[in-house]
Amino acid sequence: MVRRFILNEVSYFGAGARQELPGVLERLGSKKALVVTDKGLLRVGTAQKVTQVLDEAGFPYETYSEIKPNPTVTNVQMGVEAFKASGADCLVAIGGGSSMDTAKGIGIVVANPEFCDVVSLEGEAGTRHKSVPIIAFPTTAGTGAEVTINYVIIDERKQKKMVCVDPNDIPAVAIVDPELMYTLPRSLTAATGMDALTHAIEGYITKGAWVMSDMYELQAIRMIARHLPVAVEQPQNEEAREAMALAQYIAAQAFSNVGLGLVHGMAHPMGSLFDVPHGVANALLLPTVMEFNMPRCVEKYGVIAKEMGVDTAGMTAEEAAQSACDAVRQLALRVGIPQHLAELGISEGDIPRLAAQAMEDVCTPGNPRDVSEEEIRQLYLKVL
Repeated sequence: MVRRFILNEVSYFGAGARQELPGVLERLGSKKALVVTDKGLLRVGTAQKVTQVLDEAGFPYETYSEIKPNPTVTNVQMGVEAFKASGADCLVAIGGGSSMDTAKGIGIVVANPEFCDVVSLEGEAGTRHKSVPIIAFPTTAGTGAEVTINYVIIDERKQKKMVCVDPNDIPAVAIVDPELMYTLPRSLTAATGMDALTHAIEGYITKGAWVMSDMYELQAIRMIARHLPVAVEQPQNEEAREAMALAQYIAAQAFSNVGLGLVHGMAHPMGSLFDVPHGVANALLLPTVMEFNMPRCVEKYGVIAKEMGVDTAGMTAEEAAQSACDAVRQLALRVGIPQHLAELGISEGDIPRLAAQAMEDVCTPGNPRDVSEEEIRQLYLKVL
């Protein structure tokens, strides 16, 4: 069997890494940037920690911030027009998955204008040209979008999340500076951290997993289990913030190549239909879907349990597997993740529509256990 494994070209890590930006732009031959970020990051001053570096270097830029937490086709199309009007030749994406996914959409459409409708990018679109160069600055330790070949955009007309998979969208450079995450609110630290854990666990058990991806995902699981509670409870803890920034990056390197599973398949419609933050949706669903998948994952769950600090000595294989599910649930509770759909404004009457979209989601086929639409409905009901 032939396997493909794509990694980004260059990344920088560590507190203050944003100071590398002028040298990166010079190496790329860039003359002007469009900064893609969201209004919240501008309001609290996080985006300015990066733009200040541009100001000090005298590098020209304009800012585009019309981005929703779950970005839409319209957000991308407006960004394309902003890019063209600015005269920029590169993108500086500052934010979580929303900003980086929007930047990816902009960069792909500018370089491949035949996809200007954006909706034709769903799945594997077969673009011919690499994105406009993107320098990505994650401000959350969750999505790993700075190194993935994936991005997610909402098709407003169909009210569904489109998962776009395209090696041409991978950012030219990732700059992972944990100082951009120090002021992240507790709830967002928790949700994005559990998103990273979901990536690591689903990437470890997905049908496409293999020895190369397992190496990354197990390291990420180990780091997140140890450092996420500290990052939530002690937001200024530099060791925890840096470890989480690295862990989410490590997890993303692998899942980008091997895919995900049913947790993401069920989480995506929660975002498109009810605007539930992606990390919250994943974290709420993860332990319940893990239990559903257990018949196909007993051995790997035992490994997950150990990586999460569970002493499995004396346990049967099945008991160790269940302890992995329990450890994930306990971690979600500890960091304050909602446990029921009703807490998010979702009712029983909404479940058929959620299940129908989840069944069609591009991530669902990667699940280690095949699933029917009725089984998906029952899983939603378990967490109602």
